[in-house]
Amino acid sequence: MTKYSFDFKLQVIQFYLDNHGYQATARYFNVECTTVRKWVKAYQYHGAEGIKPRTSKLNYTAEFKLHVVTYMTLNNLSIRETAAYFNIPAFTSVLEWKSLFKIGGLDALKPRQKGRPNIMKRPKKPDNRTEQEKLIDELTAELLYLRAENDVLKKYQELEEREEQRRLKPETIEELKGKHPLTLLLKVSHLARSSYYYHRKSLFSADPESDLKAKILSIYHENKGRYGYRRITAILRREFIINHKKVQRLMKQLNLKSLIRPKKYRSYKGQIGRVAKNLLQRQFTASKPNQKWVTDVTEFKVNGEKLYLSPILDLYNQEVISYEITKRPKYELVERMLEKALTYLQSSKRGREKLILHSDQGWQYQMAQYQQNLKKNNIKQSMSRKGNCYDNAVIENFFGILKSEFFYTQRFESVDHLQTELHKYIDYYNHKRIKLKLKGLSPIEYRTQSLSL
Repeated sequence: MTKYSFDFKLQVIQFYLDNHGYQATARYFNVECTTVRKWVKAYQYHGAEGIKPRTSKLNYTAEFKLHVVTYMTLNNLSIRETAAYFNIPAFTSVLEWKSLFKIGGLDALKPRQKGRPNIMKRPKKPDNRTEQEKLIDELTAELLYLRAENDVLKKYQELEEREEQRRLKPETIEELKGKHPLTLLLKVSHLARSSYYYHRKSLFSADPESDLKAKILSIYHENKGRYGYRRITAILRREFIINHKKVQRLMKQLNLKSLIRPKKYRSYKGQIGRVAKNLLQRQFTASKPNQKWVTDVTEFKVNGEKLYLSPILDLYNQEVISYEITKRPKYELVERMLEKALTYLQSSKRGREKLILHSDQGWQYQMAQYQQNLKKNNIKQSMSRKGNCYDNAVIENFFGILKSEFFYTQRFESVDHLQTELHKYIDYYNHKRIKLKLKGLSPIEYRTQSLSL
């Protein structure tokens, strides 16, 4: 609130008395009209004393307040006029007195006692117990304390594995409250009563992230634990925006972890035919489908029996173009795989100009029949360098994913059972398993999207 000097107030009052109205005076001095009116009335009633600043706070008695309210009512004065007549600086005080008197009469106008009320301490009751009774009571209290402490420590051990440290105490107290008094449990846990009630409220409140946790669990189990937080985040971002760190935190709370990939055994069988040049040169990307293919053979072992898989992957989207499964690593394994791939090419909408099929130096790929079939269909053969698996890293990575997500996470009764489930996984890999490098799409979704452009 702006404070005005005594001289300024006199100047305003004098301007009004020189035949200027309240509004004209207020506009001229840039003061509110009600303020001008208050100064003028105070000056008319009390002279210069009415506009002098107060040096100390005024304390009004209940009788004075009653007199002010009564005078205002009898003379039909406004609140501002009444304040000016009795030289009360704040007209709101008169308004307050009027309201209090209307509600509670004279008692309501009496000043309130400041500070806290004096509460007399109750006299202590005399202790008439004998020394033996006091000793029994002390031992009983100590026994109750030790029992409660023992139960609290046991409950800590049960909860510390699955609960956050800050929630151990309140949840422990909540579970033991029916067995021990709350005051004793708070004392044993060294927890304030207010802190207990604060955390207790959060324990029973609804989890705001329950829906999101349910979605994460659904995606995780739908993919049989193969997805980590990055892929689950990519799936969730199809519906709404979410930070990967939040997904990682919630998966940690749910104790969800992606499967760990075991190390893979590698072998080299030597040279038995013509070895092709390395045309791929570790250029593992392609600008369009059917431009660069890679292939290899991997082995599975179940109950002493073996199963062999030979797939072809397109480097454009890492889609399994064709594959063949046999129980023996014969040449027919690679031959039938290649026949399926050629059938795929004939039905493909894209051409196969300059198509490269890359493999390692396996004996199947060195055979003349295989190489002639490639040449006949205008497919250029490419091979990795001797003993260098990194030259065919994409197909090796596919085998690692296949075994860590599928083979090592399930138990198979026989190779026939394995073969049946293997067909299902490859279909899942092509159609549903998303890849972050493919903008969160599956291989076939990514290829279909590129064909529509």
